[in-house]
Amino acid sequence: MSEATEPEQGFLSHLVELRSRLLRAMLAVLLVFLALLPFARSLYGWFAQPLLSVLPEGAQMVAIEVASPLLAPLKLSLFVAFALALPYVLYQLWAFVAPGLYRHERRLALPILVSSVLLFYLGCAFAYFVVFPLIFAFFAAMAPEGVAVATDIGRYLDFVLALFLAFGLSFEVPVAIVILVMLGWVSVDQLRRARPYVIVAAFVVGMLLTPPDVFSQTLLAVPICLLYEAGILAARWLSHGAKNSA
Repeated sequence: MSEATEPEQGFLSHLVELRSRLLRAMLAVLLVFLALLPFARSLYGWFAQPLLSVLPEGAQMVAIEVASPLLAPLKLSLFVAFALALPYVLYQLWAFVAPGLYRHERRLALPILVSSVLLFYLGCAFAYFVVFPLIFAFFAAMAPEGVAVATDIGRYLDFVLALFLAFGLSFEVPVAIVILVMLGWVSVDQLRRARPYVIVAAFVVGMLLTPPDVFSQTLLAVPICLLYEAGILAARWLSHGAKNSA
């Protein structure tokens, strides 16, 4: 066998393994989705509860599109299935890249993956239990006199899923900071000096990713600032640990 064909075969074997890992991840999401299908309507009712609890007595949500009563619960079930299968999906990613990592990189990568999943779940939980009740109560209170609040189920789902993603991804700030510091792209001192700019950027992100009201913007910006400080502390601790072990 010539030397030219060995890298090609190695590349093809990596592609085959990547396809296998992706198929396993997709199968896991599909199985969770199928398990959630019988509870799709109840699941949507639970997700709609933050809005329904602040509507006037007797008020209901509406379905403007013909297929919305079917598609909205299915879409929500697919999102929840992906969220529940996320640890297994990331494990497949980890199993694919782990053989090419050094020992110290593997020691760092696994806690980062676990922290990423937990922080994403924490961001979604913060959005559902803290942000949603406040902003929906604010929206309902701001309705003009004589206007009945009747939200479309499809548009409500798009709205809450966007907020779930916004808060879930925003809660990944400490992980991003640790990665940047461990890669040597930034230092802890640079991160400290950047605090004023980060505070401004956090409120800009809150303005862009949340509804145009000061409550939801602040509820996203403040956690970003706090998580930024937590990321600095974690990066400093890991940097000291790496220097001591060296």
